[in-house]
Amino acid sequence: MEYFAKAYDVAVIGAGHAGIEAGLAAARLGVSVGVFTINLDWIGNMPCNPSIGGTSKGHLVREIDALGGEMGKAADATAIQSRMLNRGKGPAVHSLRAQIDRRDYAKYMKHALERQERLDVRQAEVVDLTRAADGLWTLKTRLEAVYTAKCVVLATGTFLGGRVYIGDVSYESGPDGMFPATALSGALYRLGIPLRRFKTGTPARVNRRSVDFSAMEVQKGDEATVPFSFSTASPPENKADCYITYTNEATKQVILDNIESSPLYGGKIHGVGPRYCPSFEDKVMRFPDKARHQLFVEPCGLDTEEMYLQGMSSSLPEAVQVQFLRTIPGLEHVEVMRTAYAIEYDCVDPLALTASLEFRDLPGLFGAGQFNGSSGYEEAAAQGLIAGINAARRVRGEPPFVLDRATSYIGTLIDDLVTKGCSDPYRMMTSRSEYRLLLRQDNADLRLTPMGHMLGLISDERYAKFREKRSQIEAEKARAEATTLPPSEGLQALLVSRETSPMKTGLKLAELLRRPQLDYKALAPFDPTRPDLPDEVFEQVEIALKYEGYIRRQEAQVREMRRLEGRRIPPGLDYARMDGLRLEAREKLARVRPENVGQASRISGVSPADVSVLLIYLAKEGC
Repeated sequence: MEYFAKAYDVAVIGAGHAGIEAGLAAARLGVSVGVFTINLDWIGNMPCNPSIGGTSKGHLVREIDALGGEMGKAADATAIQSRMLNRGKGPAVHSLRAQIDRRDYAKYMKHALERQERLDVRQAEVVDLTRAADGLWTLKTRLEAVYTAKCVVLATGTFLGGRVYIGDVSYESGPDGMFPATALSGALYRLGIPLRRFKTGTPARVNRRSVDFSAMEVQKGDEATVPFSFSTASPPENKADCYITYTNEATKQVILDNIESSPLYGGKIHGVGPRYCPSFEDKVMRFPDKARHQLFVEPCGLDTEEMYLQGMSSSLPEAVQVQFLRTIPGLEHVEVMRTAYAIEYDCVDPLALTASLEFRDLPGLFGAGQFNGSSGYEEAAAQGLIAGINAARRVRGEPPFVLDRATSYIGTLIDDLVTKGCSDPYRMMTSRSEYRLLLRQDNADLRLTPMGHMLGLISDERYAKFREKRSQIEAEKARAEATTLPPSEGLQALLVSRETSPMKTGLKLAELLRRPQLDYKALAPFDPTRPDLPDEVFEQVEIALKYEGYIRRQEAQVREMRRLEGRRIPPGLDYARMDGLRLEAREKLARVRPENVGQASRISGVSPADVSVLLIYLAKEGC
């Protein structure tokens, strides 16, 4: 029997990484929120790798934290191993990665939602979604409860129309054997939302007791760990090891002998899979000359014997999976606990969204996470945070909050999705940002915490601590520029040992720090006025001094980008009437409907000449 259950300001459909951040952000901004999920016990589930962060993804987590999101705190509280990746490279690509206890993480996030004021969590499958003439949204559940909301965030992950494939076996399912969301796709089609099919996959989980770790390389965490959250007082402890092993020619041969049984190669799977995270059979077929592939064996938690086989996602039949796994050193007697699978699901063409993640033609409806065509927990959480912020701001009658490409990886991620679209599941990478020296993971708080405080997601207490840190950085940089170190015997010996030029006269501390061979730690014994400050303060000053020229160059590029971003394009501009625009540019501009010239310049198929024509036209029309 249908009945009216409750009215909310914001309804969030889904409680994965996107839905969690969307719900928490909106509620913390003072509006009433309902979060709907098919199963309460799988809130914050990690159906794939039980880890947070990694190359570029660690940047996203620190940015989420700097804006007031929850993922970084949850990762710090549930980490069992922590490592900083790419330490041998420059600071722009240093990325934090933590192995997570997946059940503890889900427990943390479920409790965070339950404790949040103005937020209700409901176990319910939303099967219908309609919009009234007055703009109010109506949600109907499978149990015939009716809810209304002023704004809705779609964060359905891989549940929407989910179908699992393992060899010849195929059935409707969400990830990890959960029920799929089968009815909601029809409602979205009726709303005119452009859906398409994507695919992703996950490896098998195996029992630890059946693994011979002596045949593998051990991978330990860092001795000195770094937290994700800028508010975490104590760095995480390393409580577990990970391991590395490799496939071989025997593994490859099993794949080749059974490739016809792969639904991916047999034509059963029609969804587009992730380019940068292919299945193992896809790796073998795409790189036939590669003798071996790396495999990471990682724990799923401290209170479970499940181990995750990173790099071995597959949709081959179960028997074939066991066969190829047992050709790998250390896995000769492996016992599979969860079979690897591929899953197809419905998602939206993100070109239908604005930079605030609101649908262009459906006011009050937002998309976030894998529903928007991205892949990865971190990408999902970042979008969920922005969608939740903007849903709350729309309810409150405030303008949308939009991050541009020069402020953050979050801004780059969203701009790529809504401007360029994606033909396969989008994955964040440092190479996607043209301003990556400015957008380092170490300075995420300096870039974004003032915005988080302005929004109302960063408390006054936390903001005061941030301001103190910022003042310390400024004061220490000024001291380094003003302090002269004399050419003592010990300092000269250090310079020679580091293969850098000895001093002929006293030099400023800043001048010495600009040398790539030197750092604060090495110069500390010769710096009598060095203040007692946190290491992160010295890190910021050192990076600012060493990369000064490069940073100035990127800041100039940012100013030019923002100049173009400032040239607004009137809504409804008729590109067909614009003489001088190529046909492809007219079609692309009319489809994407960019909000400014900067956004227009990044659309695939729009050339610099087309941008010049657009600028001339806008100037002529007085825009």
